[in-house]
Amino acid sequence: MSPTPLRTDRVDHLPVRVYDSEADMGQAAADDMTAILREAIEERGVASVIVATGNSQLAFLRALRVAPGIDWSKVHVFHMDEYIGIDPDHRASFPRFLREHFLSHAEGATFHPVSGDPERVAAICAEYEAELRAHPADAVALGFGENGHLAFNDPPFADFADPVWAKVVRLDPVSRRQQVGEGHFDSFDEVPTHAITLTVPALLAAKRVLCIVPEARKAEAVRACLTEPVSEDRPGSVLRTVPHAALYLDPDSAAKV
Repeated sequence: MSPTPLRTDRVDHLPVRVYDSEADMGQAAADDMTAILREAIEERGVASVIVATGNSQLAFLRALRVAPGIDWSKVHVFHMDEYIGIDPDHRASFPRFLREHFLSHAEGATFHPVSGDPERVAAICAEYEAELRAHPADAVALGFGENGHLAFNDPPFADFADPVWAKVVRLDPVSRRQQVGEGHFDSFDEVPTHAITLTVPALLAAKRVLCIVPEARKAEAVRACLTEPVSEDRPGSVLRTVPHAALYLDPDSAAKV
């Protein structure tokens, strides 16, 4: 039985569900994602999902990778971003993160990794957009950054009407510091300055958007995205404008709302 939220709310179009713990939050989101993927496989014989990386997604990924009834051999798995120029074996590489924490347990899934090859960035962006359009996402699971970003669409660079689905961005210092704080790099100077990211329109093109945001360090971003005007200054606020998104919180991340 899926965990029951402590409380529910709605901000504009966006359902907001607060769970008793990060584990319950992750399990509830995984249960919803399981239903989406199973339904897609039953209807079309194949499913496609975009997943986020980062420590805040671990409870969700751990629950999803052991979810019953998903034939992973029929699922295409995409992700959202990658640092330009990073060694693919570096602990901060996002494809490596997913292989370690998710794909090694989701046997048979077809993985579409974003490359950080600095010699091919334009081609990588175009190719990844083409792959996404060829396998339209049934759902995307994402989170808020500490500055409210979605993927690496940081406040200085987020564009709600971006004409492309993948692009190169310069990383906001807040995002770079977050990566150090999460233990992915040893120092701020080690964090790459640029990355390839899916854009806001690419993320919202998924049929369902599951936004999974635990931890006290995200509480201010949650407050801003839910209570201040919808703006590219707080990218996560865009979820309030669409009818197919839901926000999953734990008590720490919901502490200011």
